[in-house]
Amino acid sequence: MLRIIAGEWRGRKLKTPAGDTTRPTADRTRETLFSMLTSRLGSFEELSVLDLFAGSGALGIEALSRGAAKCVFVEQDRAAIDVLRANIRSLEAEERAEIRPSSALTLGPALKPFDVVLIDPPYATGAGAVALDKLKRLGWFAPSTWISVETGKSEKLEVSGFEIDAERVVGKARLTLLRLAGDGASPQDHQQIQTPEA
Repeated sequence: MLRIIAGEWRGRKLKTPAGDTTRPTADRTRETLFSMLTSRLGSFEELSVLDLFAGSGALGIEALSRGAAKCVFVEQDRAAIDVLRANIRSLEAEERAEIRPSSALTLGPALKPFDVVLIDPPYATGAGAVALDKLKRLGWFAPSTWISVETGKSEKLEVSGFEIDAERVVGKARLTLLRLAGDGASPQDHQQIQTPEA
């Protein structure tokens, strides 16, 4: 069982899929990730969020609990999708959640970019870098989009067209925050971006 860390549903438990097909992000890792994101975003209020390789939906649900207007969950494993649907239903969050039962690597062009993109692929597969490259070309990211990628702690994320803002190792995980390169941010934004990670 996982617990929601903060926000509207703080302390509520989430189901996780049985077996080792999916790997839920540990509470401590999620807490660190959302601390890093909140220090940059200020708030999740009214933001649009994309949760790729969603599994149980813990990352996207955490964003919804903190005020995100909508989250699109992308997951292809049938058992994980069943658990994800049950978690969304238990929180009565159906109106703010969209579940896409497909691979993150087969998504088509985006209708509009997301404010926050959470990518948590299986470790040691390189799927995070592949997803970043493909979705960049298909318009899923805006210059203002904050993107997080979780990999194994020994994995270094190597992608072109992005600027890495911060990296943090937490337990077995490495968290990487990044944005599109040449984001056109204001000087004030760049001062914030270059600040050491929270």
